[in-house]
Amino acid sequence: MSIFLGGVRQVGYVVRDIEKAMAHWSGVLGVGPWFYKEDVGTTEFRYQGRESRPPKLSIALANSGDLQIELIQQRDDAPSLYLDSLSRAGECAQHIAFWTLDRFDEFTARLLERGYVEGHGGRMGLRGRFAYFVHPELPSAMIEISEMKGGKGEYFAEIRKASETWDGTAPIRPRT
Repeated sequence: MSIFLGGVRQVGYVVRDIEKAMAHWSGVLGVGPWFYKEDVGTTEFRYQGRESRPPKLSIALANSGDLQIELIQQRDDAPSLYLDSLSRAGECAQHIAFWTLDRFDEFTARLLERGYVEGHGGRMGLRGRFAYFVHPELPSAMIEISEMKGGKGEYFAEIRKASETWDGTAPIRPRT
């Protein structure tokens, strides 16, 4: 647990084939069910401090206990840390995320004061903001701050609850 940001709530993986990754996590590892959005509809996006074309992203979410697993596949060539990570390291665990309902600006300021820089950030529809931070001394320690507003917190609670009684059926649950 971070004394500054609370507990890590999510580990995010960048993947090249999200359907294959969901099948592996659910069938081989027994983690699910996966709540899958083929196009999350990123509406605002910044990359390296500048307004940027939002990437077209597919995202799948599932829980393993209290920890949420996120699978991310970018389906275009818009500049992003997702593509940067794939280029540098291939498919990998890309970030950990801390969640907040009302301390997004405080958490962001705390990271910036400690030498982190925002690699990319934005918003998906009406849901809360998100921002990914990197530090020049430890670039592999990518941190996401995710704001739980606009129904995001309730959606994540639904995913957590579904995992508690999941019996392996309906491993992929598409969302619109």
